[in-house]
Amino acid sequence: MHFDIFTLFPAMFAGPLDDSIVMRARAAGIVSLALHNIRDYAEGRHAITDDYPYGGGGGMVMKPEPIFRAVESVLGLPSRSAGDESDPDQPRQPIPIILLTPQGRRFDQSVALELADHARIALICGRYEGVDERIRRRLCTDEISIGDFVLSGGELAAMILVDAVTRLLPGALGAEQGAADDSHATGLLEYPHYTRPPDFRGWRVPEMLLSGHHANVQRWRRQQALLRTALRRPDMLETAWLTDDDLSFLARLEQEPQLTERLQMGL
Repeated sequence: MHFDIFTLFPAMFAGPLDDSIVMRARAAGIVSLALHNIRDYAEGRHAITDDYPYGGGGGMVMKPEPIFRAVESVLGLPSRSAGDESDPDQPRQPIPIILLTPQGRRFDQSVALELADHARIALICGRYEGVDERIRRRLCTDEISIGDFVLSGGELAAMILVDAVTRLLPGALGAEQGAADDSHATGLLEYPHYTRPPDFRGWRVPEMLLSGHHANVQRWRRQQALLRTALRRPDMLETAWLTDDDLSFLARLEQEPQLTERLQMGL
């Protein structure tokens, strides 16, 4: 997979994308990325990329010309204008062109899985008060938000998206099933993890995990995932795929408060 990232601040990406899983995936040829400085596509001596909003108001707005020019040039798209097609709001090519914006659809694991099916993705990092509306309507094919809050720009959101999508690509993780067990991947929060030593300051690893009984360990982990989700994110249970055993276990949690206490202690 290849990511094209359009930004006014390419230096921001130097650390997060040059280390850990993304770095190893890049070294292995699983993923590649290119940073494109929008300012390089602005005209004039001062390479201006923003201007005051029509109608007044605070803040500056990113101009359409540099972003259109950058995306069309990098992706090899023909430039177009009003009247070029009957429905200018329709995507004109298969590469997703995503604007990172608080107004976009909420990014979650299902969206990451959706994006992982593409061979190439373009990410536009908004800044200032936002981008000219014609960028959103006439150039972008999608808008994504990482949450209901406002950042200084789309760069951090782009890094999060790249990391979340990369770890889903075959070969990106050391354990091939690692991503399948992550929180949200199954519709539930992930079960608790333990490692050596088995006894740390008197806090012991649950005996079930030391039993060597694979089926019982899997059952314990599933119940712990259900418990953790019920306590921390009960809203997720409304859409999670649940078996009859899962529903029976959740019913027991409601009927037996002491069971919740025992399970929280790892018993």
